[in-house]
Amino acid sequence: MDADAGVRVDKFLAAQMPDFSRAEVQRFPITVCDTPVKMSTRLRAGDVVRVVVPDNTPAAPTATAAASPDFDLDILFEDDDILVINKPRGVVMYPSAGNSAGTLVQNILTHCALSTLGGAGRPGVVHRLDKDTSGVMVFAKSDAAFRGLVKTFMAHDLTRKYVAFVWGVPNWEEADITGNIARSSRNRQKMSLVKSGGKPAQTSVTVADAWTRAGVSLMRCTLLTGRTHQIRVHLSAHGFPVLCDPVYGRGAARLGSVRDADLLDFIRTHHGQMLHAEVLDFIHPVTGTPMHFKARMPADMQELKAILDDVG
Repeated sequence: MDADAGVRVDKFLAAQMPDFSRAEVQRFPITVCDTPVKMSTRLRAGDVVRVVVPDNTPAAPTATAAASPDFDLDILFEDDDILVINKPRGVVMYPSAGNSAGTLVQNILTHCALSTLGGAGRPGVVHRLDKDTSGVMVFAKSDAAFRGLVKTFMAHDLTRKYVAFVWGVPNWEEADITGNIARSSRNRQKMSLVKSGGKPAQTSVTVADAWTRAGVSLMRCTLLTGRTHQIRVHLSAHGFPVLCDPVYGRGAARLGSVRDADLLDFIRTHHGQMLHAEVLDFIHPVTGTPMHFKARMPADMQELKAILDDVG
């Protein structure tokens, strides 16, 4: 212990307990020389650190969990450790203010157990999709899977590809969009590109299709980092906002240029960005097996493509 004199308790435990995340360790009962301490406490020569690791049991399926009657789980893969699903649009991830029932996590808990390491409100959650973004998601059923997946996402050691219908037809086929992202100082519900501060973000974009008369493109976006609203912010900031995005879409300014009645009706009646998490590739956190998942675009995005194909 003498060699660790002066080291903060949290940094010491992170080095000694690499199988646990720092957030997990902070929830464990910790004492130094039999006295409870803060994580910021600095160790002294001769200190004895004791950590009690609770026996976590997965959040079990329960009849009282409020499953949504509006959708069934679209399960792409399941074993003892992970659950991979195709999330529908319009479904909130987990309970929060104003969304106490019908959430994705609650629905999953009526089907199977999830690791409790994510916390009581977010069992098994290692990443998230916005309410109105559909697509592939993975949840941790076992604690070992939770720890492994958290490390995978933190290291960006996976592949995440999205498809998005956007306003505008670029004069390029591929682009790498970079720019730090931070919470907007004007609207705390939004994120924005910033010249200083924030977190680095990078999105690789390919134009998959374009409808010149409609002024709309289909883009495939690969996340090289994972920031809140990253694709929506990056595309909007570079002049290609996602269709039907109520936050970053700037749709009102575009409606005057829409001449096709079906396309105009679709845009006016659909709420929620036309963004879909199409591909998720990662290494299984327990078995080490390479995993590949792909989910087709939801029905409304397929409907939009059919309308655009008619417009040309």
